[in-house]
Amino acid sequence: MKFNQKSLALMLIDSVLVNLAAFGGFYLRFEGNIPQEYFLTYYHTAWAGTLIYLFVFSVFGLYNRLWQYASINELISIFFAVTVGTSSVVLVIYFLAPMRYPNTVAVLLWLITTFLIGGSRFIGRILQDTVFSVQLPGIPKRVLILGAGDAGALAVRELKNSNYKEGYPIGIIDDAPEKQKLKLMGIPVLGTRKDITRVVKSHNVEEIIIAMPSAPGDVIRDMTELCEKSGAVIKIMPGIYNYFSGQVDTLKIRHVEIEDLLGRDQVNLDIEEVAGYLAGETVLVTGAGGSIGSELCRQICRFKPEKLILVGRGENSIFDIEQELRSDCPNINVVTEILDVKDREKVELVFRRLKPGVVFHAAAHKHVPLMERNPEEALKNNIVGTNNVAEISDLTKVKTFVLISTDKAINPTSIMGATKRVAEMIIQSLDWHSQTRFVAVRFGNVLGSRGSVIPTFKKQIAKGGPVTVTHPEMVRFFMTIPEAAQLVVQAGAMAQGGEIFILDMGKPVKIVDLARDLIRLSGLEVDVDIKIEYTGIRPGEKLYEELLTAEEGTTSTRHQRIFVAKPNAIDVLEIESLVQLVRERGSYLTREEIVEALGHVVRGFQQLPGKKKVEKMSVSAR
Repeated sequence: MKFNQKSLALMLIDSVLVNLAAFGGFYLRFEGNIPQEYFLTYYHTAWAGTLIYLFVFSVFGLYNRLWQYASINELISIFFAVTVGTSSVVLVIYFLAPMRYPNTVAVLLWLITTFLIGGSRFIGRILQDTVFSVQLPGIPKRVLILGAGDAGALAVRELKNSNYKEGYPIGIIDDAPEKQKLKLMGIPVLGTRKDITRVVKSHNVEEIIIAMPSAPGDVIRDMTELCEKSGAVIKIMPGIYNYFSGQVDTLKIRHVEIEDLLGRDQVNLDIEEVAGYLAGETVLVTGAGGSIGSELCRQICRFKPEKLILVGRGENSIFDIEQELRSDCPNINVVTEILDVKDREKVELVFRRLKPGVVFHAAAHKHVPLMERNPEEALKNNIVGTNNVAEISDLTKVKTFVLISTDKAINPTSIMGATKRVAEMIIQSLDWHSQTRFVAVRFGNVLGSRGSVIPTFKKQIAKGGPVTVTHPEMVRFFMTIPEAAQLVVQAGAMAQGGEIFILDMGKPVKIVDLARDLIRLSGLEVDVDIKIEYTGIRPGEKLYEELLTAEEGTTSTRHQRIFVAKPNAIDVLEIESLVQLVRERGSYLTREEIVEALGHVVRGFQQLPGKKKVEKMSVSAR
């Protein structure tokens, strides 16, 4: 290995320390009166013993570590390095020197060397945590940490590493009885969650850090509400799941966001299964510039496809995701194609030229009110566009085709939902006779997608309100964009052909509760700083969304968050007739003709307002 100046300096120090340890061992064994013959033994073997120690220390990596961040792992390395080094020195002297080391001297040599080498490495860390980390007067704000676990320790360490410029931890709150009145890294546990307000007041706390990355959303919500009453600034250390290492990492401290209150569980992917169909493959994503499409591209790049084809009709959004991927994934061959999926001829040209093996079809019109006002565009894009991409995937022998669907396709009351249900039927009918594995993945709303409720609420709050909610009982299923994309990728790996995969969306969330949470997280008070106004259910909307029809039901899969809907009967002739009608008349279809045509294909499609009664549903309960 190569040694820099710092490593050479450490080796010089170690040379002195191991010889000092040898002398100390003899001195203690003989109480200062060392026999002459042992002086001669040491004199003839000191050079060999020193080289042995330095070699062993080098093998154990004691010269290529950042010791200011030393932890228990470094201490273990020192222990084994000194043990192996001392054993080697004793054995060499036993066979080569005129006199061997006394057993007591050998033990003392090991003990003293461990103490000196360990002390020399940890002295910097000790000084950093004590002498050099004294609280700077008048600079750091006083911080209270919620959670005396690993994340809490990490929060304390991060504050210390910044020399308390980001805040000084005065105490920790934890509900565990066994942790009360104890200290974590020198910081006392001051009570449980019921003591938050008291501790904030008595210790003049300015900021609270929630360090509980594995806590469910309802716990984070409760903690946030308690902290809001205290008047302190609230921040959080959120957790993310690294599905390559299988470990939970903790991101930097940031302000609490709405995703933290929903508390979605982290996704656990089967890496080998996913890599098995994406690694080294040519993958095409339609709608690649959209919220879901762009995140799918990010997730796919992690599995090193041979080529990733970004397809979309909006040049700016495609340009943005292309530049991001070229910067973050320089080893991936990224190809862009600007096209409209309604243009069958261009779609076929691209497929025959680039020969994709896996297709994710995310291109669609998704906004319910807009599609109610422009129903013919929903039919052209969501039905004809899907039919084009799916049929050409079949013709060009694509291996796997994954359609991104929606919970609004179930018992649809909107044009958009009905067209997405037809799209599901199209790929299921094609799967019956195709070598391509056609599957659909159905899920609810995603947090932060373009035009969704959260960005809309944030804009309204920024303008001073009011925040508009259609109905006080309106509920929706939510998941994060990365979560949805990861589960879509996993579902594609599980595809046998013809399935409609349903993602476990957890518990439905009231839209008005989201509005209240966002107002509070903005540091404002509901109905005082920002008003909430109810505007009434819009055309095509339901009070609640479903993930299954009554006939479908679900069966579980090997992934706990993915289910399969039982297939319904499909009238292929009706589907073909509808597709042909849209191709021929498209923009000239009247609303009445569109509703009638969709009603022939999609059972239960009716444009009626949602029910007043809210039925709580969960995929996992079915």
